[in-house]
Amino acid sequence: DIVVWPDAKGHISWLGRFIDYLKVRGRLSDLSFVSFEHYPYPPCDITWSDLYREPELNAGILKIWREDGVPANVPLINTESNVSWALTQPMTDIFAALWLGDSVGSFLTFGGDIYYHSPIQPEPLHSGCHGWSTYGNFVADENLNIRAHTSQYFASQMINLQWVKHHAGNHRLFSASADLQDGAGHALITAYPVQQPDGTWSVMVINKDQSNPHSAHIVFDDGSGTPKSFTGQVKLVSFGSEQYAWRSEGKDSHPDPNNPPVSKTVSGGADIVFTLPKASLNVLLGKIETTSK
Repeated sequence: DIVVWPDAKGHISWLGRFIDYLKVRGRLSDLSFVSFEHYPYPPCDITWSDLYREPELNAGILKIWREDGVPANVPLINTESNVSWALTQPMTDIFAALWLGDSVGSFLTFGGDIYYHSPIQPEPLHSGCHGWSTYGNFVADENLNIRAHTSQYFASQMINLQWVKHHAGNHRLFSASADLQDGAGHALITAYPVQQPDGTWSVMVINKDQSNPHSAHIVFDDGSGTPKSFTGQVKLVSFGSEQYAWRSEGKDSHPDPNNPPVSKTVSGGADIVFTLPKASLNVLLGKIETTSK
């Protein structure tokens, strides 16, 4: 929460006090949205294990705003976001792609309404914590000529063109859980299922294990008591450390390899197991079995 000094009633939440101010004056209906920024990690202290924290951070932020009194019908809008508020090399590593998928997916799952990722403009590399990097989606020279794409560029494409479809209509977002943990109890797999307007199911699945691929068996529960699976042809799109790696070489830092997501088609079925490459963002697209009547 945004904590300030106690008022006469002992309240220390800035947003809570602002909501109370509007209520007392009968002007709460004037509040049409609440916007905020999300730059979660101190730039010089980022470690790979911070990836595991993003869903929990989003859930906590959105819960706090509502507990402060923001009405349920008032949209919560993330108007700026990135890995950190200052330049740091993880912004251009594969870390950033996985973080972005988890950040967007968990924000919407836990009740956020609009998510903006920023910035997206090309800019030159600069020195920051852990090495040279850039805030944006592009690696550019001093004249802003684009030389390469960063991991968040490819992640953004997958989120906006595979997981969801722009201008296609209303999508339905569902919650999911996974049971794979590391020795410290961190969830290594997170998943965000969406039913697209044409009925296609799209599941964004993130393997946050930096060293190992994992097999995933995906089951849909529609409340009928009979688990459902992907059926027919299933498209698997993957982007991870096999396609992209940041090479830290000072002013000459660059991604190598710097390849786009890869896709393949596999056959669905009740027993199908999908392989999630190590440190990867994945989207599975296909139809699921229908309930017989």
